Amino acid sequence: MKWPWQTVETRAAHTSFIALANLPGSGWGQTDAGSLMRDGFAGNAIAYRCVRMIAEAAASIPLSASDESVAGLLSRPAPEAAGRVLLERLYGDLQIAGNAWAEAVTLPGETAPKGLFALRADTVRPETNGEGGLIGWAVRKRRGERVIHREADGWSPVLHLKLYHPSDGVLGFSPMAAARKALDLHNGAAAWAKALIENAARPSGALVYGGDGASLTPAQFDRLKEELESAHTGKFNAGRPLLLDGGLDWKPMSLSPAEMDFAGTRHAAAREIALAFGVPPMLLGIPGDNTYATYKEANLAFWRLTILPLVQKVADALGVWLSGRFDEVTVKPELDDVPAFSAERDALWARVDAASFLSAAEKRALAGVER
Repeated sequence: MKWPWQTVETRAAHTSFIALANLPGSGWGQTDAGSLMRDGFAGNAIAYRCVRMIAEAAASIPLSASDESVAGLLSRPAPEAAGRVLLERLYGDLQIAGNAWAEAVTLPGETAPKGLFALRADTVRPETNGEGGLIGWAVRKRRGERVIHREADGWSPVLHLKLYHPSDGVLGFSPMAAARKALDLHNGAAAWAKALIENAARPSGALVYGGDGASLTPAQFDRLKEELESAHTGKFNAGRPLLLDGGLDWKPMSLSPAEMDFAGTRHAAAREIALAFGVPPMLLGIPGDNTYATYKEANLAFWRLTILPLVQKVADALGVWLSGRFDEVTVKPELDDVPAFSAERDALWARVDAASFLSAAEKRALAGVER
């Protein structure tokens, strides 16, 4: 990412000086899938950890199906591939790009899918007709692309998972894009602090020429300005020493990194990134205003408010999609094996067991235990 800087120049009547007020501009990074993967997942530790936590936690919840063939397909979607790997890819793409795609592969002469494969989110784009209606998905290959259309009976071999987008009826909106400014701020502050350290942490300031009414000629002023812009502005030149001659004097003006509180700014940006993903900052080790009193409460809120809705959304989508090739399939998450919900499950069993007005069969039904 290229950090935008503004160079502010001031020319007095009796004393010429150039003030370098290194203030960030208003330009920010792009929000396409490739940029979010590069600058977010691959370039920011907070975003990387948030995506990993959500994808791995959600994929750890097994999915059960009412149809044995579907259950086998979800547990082993491809040769030498586990269902958890496929789900982790889908959950991760949803967090990074807001969209995730899975393709069902069917053998010739058969109707039921024999394999499920995740498509890279940065290689898929919607294929539309002249009226803007979706007619298929174009998948970029090493050479050219292939377009996957619906089959003759209307079933689509591609499952499209997306997060809510208020202004787009086809594609979803990712948490990474919502946190893009905080992401750029976090990355830029780190690069700026690194450049300051590499250049002896010298702050910016003003160049003063003459003190008795002397002034630079227009040619000298333009040359000095050009040299300053090319060699002493931007994050990679932060704090670079100046070589002065001809009566020039350096007057530090800007605040030091400690005074500007880079650490506090980065922590605030990190909390905003975590907020966009729905990950409590306490789970990431970010200092600041922690809402939850204990780590246990933060972890339970993470599973209850972030992981569980995401898993239920994907399970419902898989059930509806696979019902086009299997008879009325129901896919649901198995929550009994999730350690985070063990306390709630124990409390439910205790309340049910204490209800003396219920029969044993009714208690088992309320507890979700099969007869």
